[in-house]
Amino acid sequence: MHEKFMVRAIEIARESVEIPGTLPYGAVVVKDGEIIGEGLNRSAAKCDPTSHGEVEAIRDACRRLSITSLKGADLYTSGEPCSMCVATMYQVGIERLFYAGAASDSAAFFGRLAEHDPKWTRSLSNQELRHQVGLPIDERDMVAKQLLKEDMLAVFEAFVDRHT
Repeated sequence: MHEKFMVRAIEIARESVEIPGTLPYGAVVVKDGEIIGEGLNRSAAKCDPTSHGEVEAIRDACRRLSITSLKGADLYTSGEPCSMCVATMYQVGIERLFYAGAASDSAAFFGRLAEHDPKWTRSLSNQELRHQVGLPIDERDMVAKQLLKEDMLAVFEAFVDRHT
């Protein structure tokens, strides 16, 4: 049964060979033995760096079901997900992840592309991204400065007052 869903994720990834602005990362979200969402990496086509196959499949499933929780669902993807995709999976309650290619396979893929065109050079590898995301905010390479905290706390308070 798992193979059937992985075959579909890889079929979606294969579509990228012929569709401009896509990359070979396809994914499906499955719940109760049925595909409820599908996605293909369309980052370049949409000018949206968050348009990874996994995120697109999650968006599709949530739209189809008019929900924001996919608790108990599984995700099948053609490549080991990046930190952003993993965080999204946790955020919506994906229970299990199945993947075909490893992060090292994706690194080799992008390395081969970058040899022919530098636009494919990644700013961070999957491993570097995971490391940076896992650090406390004040230890990351990206500078972060907190501003207007009290103003935002007032917005939170107003929201709670209005909605409770």
